[in-house]
Amino acid sequence: MTSPITLICALSACITFSAYAAPVQCIAPAKPGGGMSVTCKLIQQGLQAQHSPADKNIEVKISYLPGGIGAVAWNSIVTQRRAEADTLVAFSGGSLVNLAQGKYGRADVNDVRWVAAIGVDYGMIAVRNDSPYKTLRDLIEVLKQQPSKLTIGTAGTVGSQDWLKVTLLAKQSKIDPKSLRFVALEGGGDAFTALRAGHVQVISGDASEATLHTMDGEIRVLAVLSDKRLPGALSNVPTAIEQGVDLTWPIIRGFYMGPQVSDAAYRRWVHTFDQMMATPEFDRLRTANGLYPLAITGDQLTKYIHKTVEDYRKQSDQLGLIR
Repeated sequence: MTSPITLICALSACITFSAYAAPVQCIAPAKPGGGMSVTCKLIQQGLQAQHSPADKNIEVKISYLPGGIGAVAWNSIVTQRRAEADTLVAFSGGSLVNLAQGKYGRADVNDVRWVAAIGVDYGMIAVRNDSPYKTLRDLIEVLKQQPSKLTIGTAGTVGSQDWLKVTLLAKQSKIDPKSLRFVALEGGGDAFTALRAGHVQVISGDASEATLHTMDGEIRVLAVLSDKRLPGALSNVPTAIEQGVDLTWPIIRGFYMGPQVSDAAYRRWVHTFDQMMATPEFDRLRTANGLYPLAITGDQLTKYIHKTVEDYRKQSDQLGLIR
């Protein structure tokens, strides 16, 4: 996949936030408590932190539109809300996987306008804190011996990015993924709820979600799927690579808009994100929300999305997920 590129605009070339008089709508295409929620909350904090006293009426409203792991929100934007200039929809690497596999119907990457990627997340594997499995190797060993013993919760059905993480982990560990027991859930928030309740014994999710849910001591993250240990709340969690599994899973997080948003409004938002992401305050907020540096906007992001979706399509085809 293309390496993340950090783009920083000169402040003199960026506009102020005073252009936004109406409330900004941020749509999280999932239930609260997951990575999409994190993405919207980060931009809510970032925009509000950046405005000047003259912009005191700026308001960012977050709404949740779950369904089909992003399909309902996508359909709403491309069919009913095509020209809303102040509506942003959160997306993630999981959204791009779904696009690649045709899970949004006849949707195409060109159906929307890609505005900004604001951070990168990473996959992770977690259990309850009272689980007998202390390490990723412990989990792999039991799955080798009794692959159907444990129920694994994922956001999305067969082919979703959470399913893919476990499938690739299993393949590297000489385990047949078809022998594993998966439960499809609507999003990261639902996955952690199911884990806490004991409905599943393992979940495949994202590091930013784990950051939200590990503070109470009920959740144990066994591995992060990054190339090196992550700073912050998960700094003591070893990578899968450290535990003998050569698997990383970076997850881009960002926003798109409707296809008929005017060029002027689109450029305004691209400039806004460039300006905001160039500040130390946004770096601090991104870290606090469990995300890591990545800033791509406008045309560069659109090119990145095209290549990434094509990469996911090839990977999914190799796994027999595209008919």
